[in-house]
Amino acid sequence: MEKREDHIEDFNNFVEANKRLKIEIGKTIVGQEKVIDDVLIAIFSKGHALLIGVPGLAKTLLVSTIAKSLNLSFSRIQFTPDLMPSDIVGAEILDKNRDFKLVKGPIFSNIILADEINRTPPKTQSALLEAMQEKSVTIGTETHILDEPFFVLATQNPIEQEGTYPLPEAQLDRFMFNIILDYPSFEEEVDIIKKTTANEVPSTDIVMSREEILKYQNLVRLLPVPDNVFRYAVSIAAKTRPFSATAPEVVNKYLSWGAGPRASQNLILGAKCHAAVNGKFSPDFEDINAVAKAILRHRIVKNYKAEAEGITQDYIVEQLMEK
Repeated sequence: MEKREDHIEDFNNFVEANKRLKIEIGKTIVGQEKVIDDVLIAIFSKGHALLIGVPGLAKTLLVSTIAKSLNLSFSRIQFTPDLMPSDIVGAEILDKNRDFKLVKGPIFSNIILADEINRTPPKTQSALLEAMQEKSVTIGTETHILDEPFFVLATQNPIEQEGTYPLPEAQLDRFMFNIILDYPSFEEEVDIIKKTTANEVPSTDIVMSREEILKYQNLVRLLPVPDNVFRYAVSIAAKTRPFSATAPEVVNKYLSWGAGPRASQNLILGAKCHAAVNGKFSPDFEDINAVAKAILRHRIVKNYKAEAEGITQDYIVEQLMEK
């Protein structure tokens, strides 16, 4: 049986390893510190993330750099209108001896980049559902368990709507975080251009092993949570549900649907990990607030009035946290 002292040592090692990891990623990725923080929190919380950003903001480079620094296998799936479910999960084929042979798809990796996920029809998008929730895939009549850690990072282009298929709410709910990438600052862009137009390509060193990642994922879940923090997380999620007993006027006025219980779960897990990487042994309200926008913005559905008045999901979440 592990002693409390062992957990404290692992906790301190995790804090230091996370700092080294961010420094290593920063050798290649300029700026985007909040994005990197959120992606790492999702990984150590055993979650998945949806990245929203225009082309050229290093979404692919970010995930491949993280995969290298964590020494994990990495697959990129370019989602297109003609992509089939079997292109993702694989298929059974007849070999030369007339025996069925499993050909594994790119889903059999530790980190999956689902590039432009909204460019493929819902039937193909749904091929990810079982993998994201159950950490397994079914091919024919056989169910195959995926190696852990398993993490899906999907990207979407917010400015291109023609030929795209909106993600179903059930699919969106599987993503722990919805992370918005903004343009770099002027100085950051200058630094990016200097790095990317020279001959030198920065190398990425391995910071953590697979075993350490799994240990730290379990460590995050061991953090104790005060009862008032549980209640605070649930109260924020509950207030997003229009015309419920606790819904404020801003929610009744601008939302059609609110967040479900999975949002409350992710608020607690995200807050635990946010607390851990900042050296705190237990999360508080501040940690809930730090992850609330990324967890709730894709789980609340605006109505026509909100669209007409230019009200954003982030504005509504901010109002809930203030109250």
